[in-house]
Amino acid sequence: MVQPVNLDQFLAQQVESEHSQALTSMLGDIAFACKRIATAINTGAITGNMGSLASENIQGEVQKALDIITNDIFVEANQTSGYVAAMASEEIDDIIEVAEKYRQKGNYLLVFDPLDGSSNVNVNISVGTIFSVLKSANSHPVLADFLQTGTAQICAGYALYGTSTMLVFTTGKGVNGFTLDAEAGEFYLTHANMQIAADTQEFAVNMSNYRFWQEPVQRYVDECLLGADGEREKDFNMRWVASMVAEVHRILVRGGVFMYPLDTKLPAKAGKLRLMYEANPMSFIVEQAGGASSSGIQRILDIQPTGLHQRVPVMMGSRNEVERLIAYHQLDADNQSF
Repeated sequence: MVQPVNLDQFLAQQVESEHSQALTSMLGDIAFACKRIATAINTGAITGNMGSLASENIQGEVQKALDIITNDIFVEANQTSGYVAAMASEEIDDIIEVAEKYRQKGNYLLVFDPLDGSSNVNVNISVGTIFSVLKSANSHPVLADFLQTGTAQICAGYALYGTSTMLVFTTGKGVNGFTLDAEAGEFYLTHANMQIAADTQEFAVNMSNYRFWQEPVQRYVDECLLGADGEREKDFNMRWVASMVAEVHRILVRGGVFMYPLDTKLPAKAGKLRLMYEANPMSFIVEQAGGASSSGIQRILDIQPTGLHQRVPVMMGSRNEVERLIAYHQLDADNQSF
């Protein structure tokens, strides 16, 4: 029987770049944080931490106790490596400065959503953690240092807390997934070189928002619903978990397309998902696995951030389906220009 490769062994063998030492250290700390978060989630009902709080985060969303607990775990675990100069969290208004005594070896920035899909914790549905690593030219980073396009990411990944705990990430050389052996306390490589099929018969979207979507998205979904009786000449399945990590992980494993498009339900918000914490890291992963990611009119990774908590429309997954969505948006734009 071949001995499985653990995370430390993988990083020592595979992560070779100018950032390798820093990434090895930071990914080790991130993995440690995710193990602690998995425990906090698993014991949440027993410890009474599954409920909502009276507070809201910067997004205007009601926070759950686990939102705060997982945020604190992630910050605590990732501030002592010496490489992380500052962090930004979906749960916190401003950037999180790392104490000078810990900021010794590098000017790296860590951006994260500590508990993606937290509305699902009470019903025992998969949730996750999303993270992204950037490099700052400033040894004492300020907000402007974080506002880099997704193409500047050095590493991005997520943890999935489901039937098993998984850590999936890319450093720009493909996507690999690791499963936690809870007894050994180790992540082992179980999903090497993950690839997204170019074609699919599965889509994920919140259909209750159909009436608020733009015509290109309605057209695409209408075609999927018509299935073999329509233009696509094949039947589609629809999935919706309301946890981006779970949606994207399913696409990595068996293909599909995930959409949270622009809608008119909340006109003041240019989309639901956050560019820095969700769209950019997941787009990096999806593209590294052979898929595509777009707002409908622009590649996600090319969007220039204008704010730490900026929102964007997102369509990602199997390349041929995303390209069809882009083509419909372009056709709509051309028609409106006349």
